[in-house]
Amino acid sequence: MSISEALANRLTVPLIAAPMTEVSGPDLVIAACREGVVGSLPTHNAATTGELDHWLTRIETALSEVPRSAPFAPNLVVHRSNRRLREDLACLVDHGVELVITSVGSPEPVLAPLRAIGCQVYADVATLQHAARAIALGVDGLVLLTAGAGGQTGWANPFSFVRAVRERFDGTIVLAGGISDGVALHAAQVLGADLGYMGTKFIATDESRADNDYRRALVEASLDDVVLSTQVGGIPASLLKCWVDRQAGDAAAAEHPASEGFRQDRLLSNRTAWSGGHSVSGVDAVLSVATLIEKTAREYEESRARSVARDSSAVQAVR
Repeated sequence: MSISEALANRLTVPLIAAPMTEVSGPDLVIAACREGVVGSLPTHNAATTGELDHWLTRIETALSEVPRSAPFAPNLVVHRSNRRLREDLACLVDHGVELVITSVGSPEPVLAPLRAIGCQVYADVATLQHAARAIALGVDGLVLLTAGAGGQTGWANPFSFVRAVRERFDGTIVLAGGISDGVALHAAQVLGADLGYMGTKFIATDESRADNDYRRALVEASLDDVVLSTQVGGIPASLLKCWVDRQAGDAAAAEHPASEGFRQDRLLSNRTAWSGGHSVSGVDAVLSVATLIEKTAREYEESRARSVARDSSAVQAVR
């Protein structure tokens, strides 16, 4: 594995509960970390940097009571349109966070201050060009946004993307897109990824900040009900079709030309959008975070055991 031994020893399953606008909050992060999964939340989910400071203190206090919890990873939008970037970064530095995931832009402006406190930095990327730039900067990990990832997404095939990045990068690779259960998580590792990003299934948990209608829509949806739209943030995002259809005729929620690019204010003005990835086909009930992680871990271990059994049978057949 390319992840550090110190991190691997704190995980029950090689998974990150992906940061999701509006949905991810302290309750979800604490619940995930307690069960041995990296919890994450976008810093902009807190209304102000002061509230972010309060959230981080609350998370740290709760996890200090757990003998061996997984780390939590604040997600920082590094795009120039993020007016709170400097203040939120200073808050993360003050709290001495262990891991930060950067999104929508180059992590270069935040690398030095985070490295100064011993923080690892993962950057999410959607193309090989993005990956090459982040690698040149010296990031510790890459989150590969592939076709079918919920919310702001990529378009590359996950098989091809992981293999191409692994050829040129020996750091941590996180696969985002289509991680619907423990079997998919195991498959991601076989490909060469170290960790999986699971977002959509965590929306449909008791601890998420999603409302009941949103959770219910996820349970009822399949991957055929996921569409790409630029109306949230200004770049392609995977959303539930039922939510997009409801916005028809609303000028404020119109599609935006891809050439306009991302804008943080546009994302925040649509923070209640119902995003969802192709893994929505694996959502069949609203669960607690603990139950979801226990189920995923069981599926993951069973998939690994089946793989070992197949390999053993193949060796016996050759003999």
